[in-house]
Amino acid sequence: MLLEQTFEKLTTLQLHGMVEALQRLTEKGTPSDMSPTDLVGILADAESAHRDNRKLQLRLKNAKLRQQACIEDVDYRHPRGLSKTLLLDLATSRWVSQHQNVILTGKTGVGKSYLACALAQKACRDGYTVAYRRFSRLLDELAQARADGTYLTALRRFAKTQVLVLDDFGLDVLAAAERKILLDVLEDRYGVSSTVVTSQIEPDLWHAVIGEETAADSICDRLVHDAHRVKLSGESIRKSKSSLNGQTKSAK
Repeated sequence: MLLEQTFEKLTTLQLHGMVEALQRLTEKGTPSDMSPTDLVGILADAESAHRDNRKLQLRLKNAKLRQQACIEDVDYRHPRGLSKTLLLDLATSRWVSQHQNVILTGKTGVGKSYLACALAQKACRDGYTVAYRRFSRLLDELAQARADGTYLTALRRFAKTQVLVLDDFGLDVLAAAERKILLDVLEDRYGVSSTVVTSQIEPDLWHAVIGEETAADSICDRLVHDAHRVKLSGESIRKSKSSLNGQTKSAK
């Protein structure tokens, strides 16, 4: 009865990690030579791990990553010019702590989005907040926020996010209002957070996509300066896997 009351009190205090650990210990039988100090240490470690895992799951949920990508699952066998040394360095998330950007370019299907999501997922695991947006959806989202009067609130939310993934940048030439939105987002983030961009177009051609020289200079300066560049080449991984397996899979 005393043990059940202990479980109830721990649950009331929301010490769910301790509850699970104590249940496992009682099921197995607590070793007779375990000291009270050792027991408390085990329960404290279990609670800490439980809370860390809950925080990670919340970060991943809020990130809304397009793919369930993991840096450990990246395929280096496909010939696409991917440097394993560079990717493993990026996997340390030092670029996030140093407020640097990552730009991934290459043809469709070579795995840009997967790599971006894998780096973002690793950043989540390392304790950083992440947000994923297809670039066109970001523009739509902030245009709607401007229309309903919540634009500044939305900008502050993105500014607080430590890693912002902008997927499929450069598919269309930007209108003046869209250039303003992108510049507002990047201005708030420059030097204080990190942005990941995927594009089929190399950065030296972005001026034509952005559509106005002065704005293009400002945007490229905030994105490209001191950015880690991952330039992918070769044929579509999706096409090759589709021909082998008879179905389309996410490019890794």
